[in-house]
Amino acid sequence: MGLQGVIMTYAKETVFDHRTNSRQGLGISSQPAEPSKLEEMQCPSIEAWRQGTVQTVELLGKGDYLAVKLTGAGPTVTEAFAAGELPPQQMIDALDEICTKCKDRKVQILVDAESQHFQRGIHRITLDLMGKYNRDEYALVYNTYQAYLKSTPDTLSQHLAAASKEGFTLGLKLVRGAYIASDERSLIHDTKKDTDEAYDRIAQGALRQEIGEFGVKDGLPFPAVNLFLASHNKASLLAAHQLCRQRVEAKLPTVPVGFGQLHGMSDEVSFSLLQLKGPDGDPKVYKCSTWGAMGECLAYLLRRAIENRDAVSRTGDEHRALKTEIRRRLESLVSFST
Repeated sequence: MGLQGVIMTYAKETVFDHRTNSRQGLGISSQPAEPSKLEEMQCPSIEAWRQGTVQTVELLGKGDYLAVKLTGAGPTVTEAFAAGELPPQQMIDALDEICTKCKDRKVQILVDAESQHFQRGIHRITLDLMGKYNRDEYALVYNTYQAYLKSTPDTLSQHLAAASKEGFTLGLKLVRGAYIASDERSLIHDTKKDTDEAYDRIAQGALRQEIGEFGVKDGLPFPAVNLFLASHNKASLLAAHQLCRQRVEAKLPTVPVGFGQLHGMSDEVSFSLLQLKGPDGDPKVYKCSTWGAMGECLAYLLRRAIENRDAVSRTGDEHRALKTEIRRRLESLVSFST
């Protein structure tokens, strides 16, 4: 079909609901674990997450992506993330093992954004991983930035500064955001239009190599960035691809970019991009499959149900696109036969 590859993610995660001040998934208590016990033994939740993630890596091949949900490693990890701290050494060792295996298999890693209750710690460990592994003129590890958060431009500017200072390639995966049902509403843009505009500003800014004070006239040099646009919004993705193509043809600087949608969703968006594929193989389009036991997948499935509340309108778009494609094929057959 022309898809570049697959993104696979092990579904196990923890979602924090700010309204009830509770964690959902994994049967986790809202009470912190006792530090003394954490130091005395290895955490079985971390080991189970490591095994599930390594199993996922072994299903992937060259050019594929591994997406990881770090909160799936359980309470010792989520407590550290909630405090904005690094996770236990056992988790850091597991991440080093996963990064090494992925590098050997030529698989890249997308660290998923999660509930804002945990995000400060997730950003911290992901920056450490990028600083360690994104040293070979490409991003082995990507951080995920949620355009619906008002704070994302500032966060991204801080991470661009870190990449510039420390000399690593920033992996920038951009999504609109999937935790609107559980995150604090005041952190999120007031309207969908605001979120759409924020997404396009970041995506097109990265392609132009102009974000904040980086890359603009009299500003700071733009650091090395690899971009991955994960979205079901056709307009945003087509505009980004068009800009990328224009810059390449005009021999203007830009950044490498990939595109992704969820398996079973927005095929019309994926195939619309694939129809634009040029001799250089761009755009590179991926489909993301999430796997795990039913209980591990529940939080993921709930978010997809919320995301698909506008499925009827999207189905209409896909129906019109299918009719157009059928008409095009019939016309080509008639023209060929005559």
